[in-house]
Amino acid sequence: MKKFIETLLNIYNIEELRGRILTTLTLLLVYRLGAQVVLPGIDSVQLSELANRTDGGGLLGILNAFTGGAFANASVFALGIMPYISASIVVQLMGIAVPYLQKLQKEGESGNKKRNQITRWLTILICIIQAPAYLYGLSALGVPDSAFVIGRGPLFMISSVIILVTGTIFAMWLGEKITDKGIGNGISLLIMVGIIANLPLSFTQEFVSRVSENNGGLMMILIELVLWVVIILLSILLVMAVRQIPVQYARRTAAGTNEKNVFGSRQYIPLKLNASGVMPIIFAQALMFAPAYIGGAFGDSNVGQWLQTNFSDIFGLWYNVLFAVLIIVFTYFYTAITVPTNKMSDDLKRSGGFVPGIRPGNETSEFLDTVMSHITFPGSLYLAAIAVFPAVVVKLIGMQQGWALFYGGTSLLIMVGVAIDTIQQVNSYLLNRHYDGLMSKTSRNRRAGTI
Repeated sequence: MKKFIETLLNIYNIEELRGRILTTLTLLLVYRLGAQVVLPGIDSVQLSELANRTDGGGLLGILNAFTGGAFANASVFALGIMPYISASIVVQLMGIAVPYLQKLQKEGESGNKKRNQITRWLTILICIIQAPAYLYGLSALGVPDSAFVIGRGPLFMISSVIILVTGTIFAMWLGEKITDKGIGNGISLLIMVGIIANLPLSFTQEFVSRVSENNGGLMMILIELVLWVVIILLSILLVMAVRQIPVQYARRTAAGTNEKNVFGSRQYIPLKLNASGVMPIIFAQALMFAPAYIGGAFGDSNVGQWLQTNFSDIFGLWYNVLFAVLIIVFTYFYTAITVPTNKMSDDLKRSGGFVPGIRPGNETSEFLDTVMSHITFPGSLYLAAIAVFPAVVVKLIGMQQGWALFYGGTSLLIMVGVAIDTIQQVNSYLLNRHYDGLMSKTSRNRRAGTI
C-alpha cells in the first residue's frame, strides 16, 4: 500500500503527466455526460423496454455496453464510437487488396494521415446508413409510438440523423484528443469507460439476487469475486504472453586507430500469443445471429425450430460451441493478415540480422510463419475459452447474465488490454523521470570522484 501511495505521489509530482491524466478524465466525463442526453423529440420515460432488450448480452447488449448505455438511452451518442471502429477494420482489411492503400502503408506518417482521413469519411458514410436504421428500429425494439413526441416525420428523422452522425464524429474527436493530449489510446478508453459504466449495476443485481433470494449469500459473492480476479489474471496472461524469437546481428568492424571486431548483440522478435486481440470475438459475434435468421427462413420445420431454439440463447450449448469454433477460425484469419512475416523477414535482412540456424530471406519468413501457426493454435483455444466462459458460469452457478458478461468475452479482454496499455504509458513517464534523476545523480558522483 505504501508503494502504491508513493507511485500516486510521483504521478502527481510530474506536471506533464498530471495534466495529461486530468485532460483524459475531463474528456471522458464529457463523453459520459453526452451518453445521458436523449435525442430531441423522444420521451426518455418510455424507453424501459429498449433497456430490457439490451440487457443480457447478444449483439444489442454488446452495442449498448460499448456505448456505455447510450444505445438504450436513445442518446445523442447512441451510435457510439463503433462506426469508427467498423471503418478502421474495413480500411485495414482493404489494405490487403487495394493497391492505393498498400502504397499509403509504405509512405510513413504522411500515408497514415491520408488513411486516417479515409477512415473518417468512411465513418460518416457508415453513420449515415446506421442512423436511420437505428431510428426506424426503435419501434421493433419495444419503443412505443407515443415516445416520439413530435412523431417520426421528416423533421424528426433528418434532425436526429444529423445529431447521431455529429455525436459519433464528436466522440471520435474526443478519442483523438485523448490520444494526443491525454494518456492512453483515446478510442479504446471511450469503449472501456462505456463497458465499466455497466459494471456497478450488474454487480448490484447479482448481489441482490444472491443475498435476498438465499441463493448462496455473501459466501457465493466472495467466491465469484475470487473467480473474477483469477479470470482477469488469465486474461492478462493472454494479452501479454509472447514467444521470443532470438535474432543475431552480424559482426561489425569498428574503424579507428586500432581496428577491432565488434560482435553484434542478440535481440528478440516478440511474437504475441494472441496477435489478433479481440477482433476474432467481434467477427464471430457478428455472425452468430445468422443461424437464428436462417432458422426463421425455414419457418416451422424441424430444422427451422432447432436453429431458432438453439441459437437464440447466447448462453446455450450449441451457440457457444459454434461461437468457439468461429473464434478459432477468425483468430487464424486475422493473425495471417495482420502479422506480416514476409515484411519482418525483409526488414531483418536489410538490417543485417538473422535468426540463428535459419537462412535470411524466404527461409526466415517460412520459419516465422510456422512459429506463428504453432503459437496461434493454443492462443485461439485460450481466447475461445475466455469468450465462452460467461455461459459456463451462468449454467453452472446460476450467475446473473449481466454480471456474467464481465467474466469473459469482448468486454473483459477490452478492459484488460486498455488498462495494461494505459498503465504502461504511465510507467513510461515514471521510468523516464526516474532515469533522468539517476543520470544526474551519477554525473554528480563522478564529478565528485565517487561512484
